[in-house]
Amino acid sequence: MSERPLIDSRNGKVLSLPDETQYAPNGIVSRTLLRTDNSTLVLFGFADGQELTEHTSTQHAVVHALSGTCEFSLAGVAHTLKAGDLLYMPPNLPHAVKATSQFSMLLTLSRPTRIPETTSTVQTLPATRS
Repeated sequence: MSERPLIDSRNGKVLSLPDETQYAPNGIVSRTLLRTDNSTLVLFGFADGQELTEHTSTQHAVVHALSGTCEFSLAGVAHTLKAGDLLYMPPNLPHAVKATSQFSMLLTLSRPTRIPETTSTVQTLPATRS
């Protein structure tokens, strides 16, 4: 069963991210804020020390650190994120996150667009003399 988003994509709505962020002792709380045909926004609250082990996604991902700090690994390279930082991940990039303090983030996922295959043609024009 899929979680019902807090925002109905057919209507406008204002949310306070700090008010909507939830934490669990020794856990991670995720809340789907919005889901459309092409994108999903998920709000995460991590207790200090909690982590998501390395995984990949088939979608483009943008992480906006909202509060606290974390170590975010992209393809095995660690980056420290703090409130206000923004991180982009292309599809299929291995990544992991570990909270180094109580930490919250907004994750935006978007499906890659499919570019239709095109046939490349080369046209040779006759040379002209001036």
